Amino acid sequence: MTDWPRLSHAYGSAEDIPALLARIASESEPGLWNDLWSALCHQGSVYSASFAALPWLAGMADDEDRGQAVNALNLAGAIMAGAEQAHGAGDVRTEHSAEIATLLASVNRHLRSATHRTEYIDLLESVLGFEGIVGWSENLAWGLGNEEYEVSCPGCETDLFIVLGERGFFCTAEDYALSDGDIDARPLRPTTPEDLEGLGRRLHHIALTDGQQDVAHQLTFVFGSATCPDCETEFSVADQVSADWTSTR
Repeated sequence: MTDWPRLSHAYGSAEDIPALLARIASESEPGLWNDLWSALCHQGSVYSASFAALPWLAGMADDEDRGQAVNALNLAGAIMAGAEQAHGAGDVRTEHSAEIATLLASVNRHLRSATHRTEYIDLLESVLGFEGIVGWSENLAWGLGNEEYEVSCPGCETDLFIVLGERGFFCTAEDYALSDGDIDARPLRPTTPEDLEGLGRRLHHIALTDGQQDVAHQLTFVFGSATCPDCETEFSVADQVSADWTSTR
């Protein structure tokens, strides 16, 4: 039995978590999931109670209600993305290896049947969380879903937007979203699928296999290159996303 009062979450003692889990199991209510996220994965931070909830989340991931299952998988993935943080829960990947294996199998099943682009991207990020791929398990969905990454130029350290979507595929230091006119930008250079390597190659293959051509297309730019409009430095987009993530930890 989990001794919840001895565990902590974002707001203190986790003694209130069992009642919240029971309510969520009986009510498909988004607000309750928001409350659980806020307690167990507050702005990306995780706590001892976060990992104690993994067995329950693994069970919920097989719920017949797809919405409930997807919510469980996304929260569990976000929790595991924070496994390297200081959280006082010990070696969580060893302690919860069985639950992580269950969650990984479940997320792959749901990934293949996802039809909504946002849901697909979130589940793909959860896969990375369960597999322990640091950085991308927190950043992949944000960038693809919001169609931009914010990075620093490795040459002049200017803050840049890497834009990936309806506005085009370009790099700029200007606030393009609020601009009605021309901006100083440089087009991104995608890599070819044949030249993709490592994680980029794998993610691209998964997206194509799952019929997510738009996501696969975006990934060729994420793992492509950009040019800083200020100093003309060329750089790898993926490398700079990773570098900026590392600098904030």
